[in-house]
Amino acid sequence: MAATKSQGSAFTLFMGGITAAAAGVAFFSTGMGKLALVLGVVVLAVAFFRFLKIKPEEGEVAEGAQPAVLRLAGLAAGFGGWIVVLFGLHLTASVSGRMVTTLIGFAISLVGVLVLLPAAANKNAIWKA
Repeated sequence: MAATKSQGSAFTLFMGGITAAAAGVAFFSTGMGKLALVLGVVVLAVAFFRFLKIKPEEGEVAEGAQPAVLRLAGLAAGFGGWIVVLFGLHLTASVSGRMVTTLIGFAISLVGVLVLLPAAANKNAIWKA
């Protein structure tokens, strides 16, 4: 959500550029696809420089330091769950075994993303000051 007109116009340019670039990648084999990719990348560059131009106007971020260990634990649980899923698929050939390891890995990832990371973010939240 843009707070100022300059942020809104830069974000609109960014969205248009990323859409054109994605269409260019999708249809790269055609001449219009190549043109869309080049124009999309140019528009993305313009949006990037507009974002950099308005960055000093934003001021300080009112956010305290968050505990690094809890953030790393949430990140490790999130990625670790997907590692359990990937290795579980190769450990067993049965469908029920794969389903069980997938559900266990998914549960580990959800705990990391929905419990540990929000706890780390809310530890020193600005509204608790």
